[in-house]
Amino acid sequence: MKPTLFALALLLPLSVQAATDIQRWRNRDGTQILLVERHENPIIDLEVSFKGAGSVANPDGKSQVAEFTAALLTDGTQELDEEAFNAEADNIGAHISSDSNAESASAGFRSLSKADIRDKAANLLNHSLTRPRFDEAVFRRRQIQSITGLQQQETTPDYTATRELTKLIYPNHPYGSGANVTVDSLKRVSLDDIRAFHRTHYGKDNAIVAIVGDLNRKQAEQLVERVLKDLPAKATATHAIPPVPKQTAQRRDIPFAGTQAQILLGTSLFKRHDPDYYALVAGNYILGGGGFDSRLMKVLRDQHGYTYGVYSSLAPATEEGTFAVSYSTQKKNTKASLADTQAVIEQFIAEGPTEAELKQAKANIVGGFPLRYDSNDKLLNYLSLIGLYDLPNDYLEVYPKAINSLTVEQVRDAWQRRVKFKDLNTVVVGAE
Repeated sequence: MKPTLFALALLLPLSVQAATDIQRWRNRDGTQILLVERHENPIIDLEVSFKGAGSVANPDGKSQVAEFTAALLTDGTQELDEEAFNAEADNIGAHISSDSNAESASAGFRSLSKADIRDKAANLLNHSLTRPRFDEAVFRRRQIQSITGLQQQETTPDYTATRELTKLIYPNHPYGSGANVTVDSLKRVSLDDIRAFHRTHYGKDNAIVAIVGDLNRKQAEQLVERVLKDLPAKATATHAIPPVPKQTAQRRDIPFAGTQAQILLGTSLFKRHDPDYYALVAGNYILGGGGFDSRLMKVLRDQHGYTYGVYSSLAPATEEGTFAVSYSTQKKNTKASLADTQAVIEQFIAEGPTEAELKQAKANIVGGFPLRYDSNDKLLNYLSLIGLYDLPNDYLEVYPKAINSLTVEQVRDAWQRRVKFKDLNTVVVGAE
């Protein structure tokens, strides 16, 4: 977040976090339900996530089957074509959408909480999940869009660098599947592949339903039953995500036209249930995640003028997600900037943060935390996250408390144990 947002967040009382009462249970079908009642406005937000239906489950040699499946769910039903489906949603003022990521797919709606309206929205979503149209013309349009999008991305240095880094970190792991997308692998996907994926990856047992809004638990139970009616009891395909094997760090120099070099460094590091989770998060903020406050920014931008911006990021997942550092610079500065990047990272690992740096990081992370779920749709995302990764019900309270309790020694210890510069892959796109 931007520093101005963090400053505003400091004005919000931390009691906002404690006020989030998450009700959580499984119904008779084994579906996990998470509910936060908010009766201030007559609105309901609902999202159904299907664990294991994301890109990690894409079949070998065929790209984006999971992504196409999720996208096509809300492109019409057996009864309604795409245009009629959208018109029906518009008629009741509902927004119905679907999406996918690496580990799951999702579909949901926002509607008024009035019983007849929410039931109609639930029926539309149910038909999307259980009787999707999977129209040939719509699929071909989406397929062409994906191919065109890929071809456009391949002309950009940031995509080229990200794809290459992903290949280095996850060469034979499902997390790396997105880096292997080609025009040919997109063309090989058929509607039969999509129908088979939908038939085997969408069930009541792997569904997680998050709801925020103007209804009570009994109404939520009934709504979930309506949304998931006629969905298979079980998803027959299961995709346990294997551990991420550590790879020997490598460097790739890729020629690219222009005066700028895009530089990425990274490795696999970080799980959702990592015992060092909070120490790594706080340390990352200080190193490169805190914008103009970060060490990397102060050295590479402020001191040397190599770049307009340099950032480090952490992407936790079921297994080890990535730690990465990214920036662009003039090609002539590549060698010097990499040397200074290494020096900053190694010094931070060796010495850890100062008391002042950790104090500032805590103020910004904790102060800004309420803004992460200050609206129904933001909170809905967190409920889905809590359900998908089996996080505790009080996660929204635990997070800021855990950050606040960190010491300099804990952050330094975690980074010294977990991060070594020699383990970071390096990709330079625009190498001379």
